[in-house]
Amino acid sequence: MKLQQLRYLCEVVRQNLNVSEAAEKLHTSQPGISKQIRLLEEELGVQIFVRNGKRVVEMTQPGKVIHSIAQQILQEANNLKRVGEEFTNEATGSLTIATTHTQARYALPPTISKFTERYPKVKLSLHQGSPTQIAQQVVSGEADIAIATEAIELFKDLVMLPCYQWNRCVITLPDHPLLKERLLTLENLAKYPIITYDFAFAGRSKINRAFTTRGLTPNVVLTAIDSDVIKTYVELGLGVGILAKMAFDPERDKNLRAIDASHLFESSTTRIGIRRGVYLRGYVYDFIELFAPQLTRKVVETAMSENKGSDYQL
Repeated sequence: MKLQQLRYLCEVVRQNLNVSEAAEKLHTSQPGISKQIRLLEEELGVQIFVRNGKRVVEMTQPGKVIHSIAQQILQEANNLKRVGEEFTNEATGSLTIATTHTQARYALPPTISKFTERYPKVKLSLHQGSPTQIAQQVVSGEADIAIATEAIELFKDLVMLPCYQWNRCVITLPDHPLLKERLLTLENLAKYPIITYDFAFAGRSKINRAFTTRGLTPNVVLTAIDSDVIKTYVELGLGVGILAKMAFDPERDKNLRAIDASHLFESSTTRIGIRRGVYLRGYVYDFIELFAPQLTRKVVETAMSENKGSDYQL
C-alpha cells in the first residue's frame, strides 16, 4: 500500500468519480490512476469502486470506509510533514486562505499586510468562491483555513471560530426618496427594486427572513456575488442595494449614499473554519490572531481539541 494510491483514490472521489479530471488535477495519466487503484483493491481484497466498463459509477460500501480511512492517513502524513517544517524552517512555508469576495476585498487587506510584513518568506494564496466551495477546499486539504459567513457551519469536519459580527446598509443614488425618510423601514424598502447578494453569500438568508417575517415580498431584480457589482448597478439606476456595511466607503463611493439598515436585519457572524485534526504551523495561529485578536493560539488549540460540535462558541 502506497500513499500515492490513497491520494489517487481520494482525488477520484473529490472529482465526483471522474478519473480523467482526477488525472488532470494530479498531473498524471488516467490509466496510471486506474492501475494503482486496482492494485490497491487487489491488496485489500475488496472492490472500492463499481465500474461500468472503464467508467467508475459509484463507490462500494467497503470503498466508502476505505476512503474515510485514506483521508485520515493522508491528513496525518501531511501533519508529519508540517511538524518537520515547523522545526526546521519556522518562518517559511505556505498559507492558503479560502474566502469570499467581500472578506478578501474589505476585511482581509489589513491582516494580510501585517502578516506579509511579519512573514515575508511565507507564500500566501487567496482562493475566492462561495461559502460552500471554500469550505470544501479546506475539508479536501486544498486550503488551510476558510473565512466566510454562510454555509460553513454545515461542514462537520470543520471547527468554526467566530471572528466578528457585522450588518448591512442600503445604498442609493444621491437623490433617492429613501434618503428623505426619518427611519428606514422594510415596508418602504420593499417599494423599490432591490439589488443584493446571491442566496449563498453574505447573510442573504437573513435578508429574506426579515422580509418574510413582516409578510413582505422584496422585488429583487438582480443578485451578485460581488459587492462592487451591486454598487455598479445601483449607480446605473437599476434599484437600491443591500450590502455589507464594510463594503461601503464614502471616499471611494462618492456617487452613492448609504443608509444604516442594522435595525432591519439580524446581524451576521464571520467565522474561520479549520479542518478538525489538522496540524497548524505557528504562523497560521499568528494569522488567525491578527484577523481576530480574541482567537489566540490557546483558544484555537482548545477549540480544536474539544468535541463541542463544529460551531465553537467563545
